[in-house]
Amino acid sequence: MHNRLMRLAAVSAMVVGIGAGSYGIASAASGSSGSGTTAAATTSNPPAAASQPWGHQRSDETPLTGDALAKVTAIAKEKVPGGTIVRVETDADGHASYEAHMTKADGTPVTVYVDSDFNFVSVQ
Repeated sequence: MHNRLMRLAAVSAMVVGIGAGSYGIASAASGSSGSGTTAAATTSNPPAAASQPWGHQRSDETPLTGDALAKVTAIAKEKVPGGTIVRVETDADGHASYEAHMTKADGTPVTVYVDSDFNFVSVQ
């Protein structure tokens, strides 16, 4: 009887562990934390998928928020009509102060650069 209880406890612990681990992996893959992340932050500046040519957010670049996000997004959408914003952030490569990674309507990747005064710099 004691062995049956020990086996039941071991199997139960494994099931709970596998379930929790699977949830953690799925949450990490989707960028979900369940900690109350605001919809505005996740929808206006989504993380890039691994298949995007720009890769993931670099540690030396910061996602834009608020007014800066709105201004750079508006400029990018004006310069790339029909494009889709992938990520908007500071630019650590020295092209400009800010950059908007986008996908053109035809699927071509493009980056729009904007200076610190929110003036258009270039599209690459």
